[in-house]
Amino acid sequence: MLFVPANSDKFLTSALKRNADAIQLDLEDACPPDLKDSTRANIGALATRASDAGFDVIVRVNRPWRMLVRDLEGCVHANIKALTLPKVPDGGFIRAVAEVLDEVEQEKQLPNGHTRLIAMIEDADALARLDEIAQAHPRLYGMIVGAEDLAVSMRMAVDADTLYLPNVMVVAACRRAGITPLGFVGSVADFADQEKFRQTVQRAARLGFEGAFCIHPSQVDAANEAFSPQAKAVERARALVATFDAAMAAGQAACTFEGRMVDAPVVMQAKQLIERDDALQGMLARRQISTPATRA
Repeated sequence: MLFVPANSDKFLTSALKRNADAIQLDLEDACPPDLKDSTRANIGALATRASDAGFDVIVRVNRPWRMLVRDLEGCVHANIKALTLPKVPDGGFIRAVAEVLDEVEQEKQLPNGHTRLIAMIEDADALARLDEIAQAHPRLYGMIVGAEDLAVSMRMAVDADTLYLPNVMVVAACRRAGITPLGFVGSVADFADQEKFRQTVQRAARLGFEGAFCIHPSQVDAANEAFSPQAKAVERARALVATFDAAMAAGQAACTFEGRMVDAPVVMQAKQLIERDDALQGMLARRQISTPATRA
């Protein structure tokens, strides 16, 4: 999910050449205060441009309620799939936003529930309410830690030690709620060292995250690589499942594959990998994207 300042046509043009899954138009930190109103008025045209280029479109909105309401009214659009909510304090906040969206979608003749939500966890209070937030409303698609703001609230450094526990807590809360864990253990602003970022997102995939925000175009390919099942791993998973199914048909509860014991939990992990790959391949087919170079 590649961030683009919503007031910058230049950056949007560049972003549309990248192989991101979604363009995240930023009305919050990346948009100057004096340009928010004019940018909001143009958000539908920007979303249509990105959607026509084959991208899902997300908008990160603002937190103060008076500004947020204007954002909600301006950003409900046929070509905007979701809104990212910064500084989410509790489940009640999610439900209040959802109530406003119900009204705006009705006014704009869009299906109820069209606009999904992504919650950003950015302070210590929200950490104590992760389950409440994650389970607050069916519109909620995913949840992510906002590292810099959380560090301010916690008075801690922004590094792998301090951010590990909050991120793992978010993964667990998302799994309990059946929504998507997004992010990685680190700062989204660290884009200069590409090899370090590659290692960071690969670790995130191992921890159970399914995607991430990218602040710079140079991060996109590393994120795609990390969160996409590798062909050899999928091939191995299919062979493992086939071997186990054959053993089950022979009346066995476990089997051996590549010198290791295989039982039900191991098979379930293999099936999850296969399902994820099938979903990804289906998405790529719909968008007619065969390689990362397609949009270059």
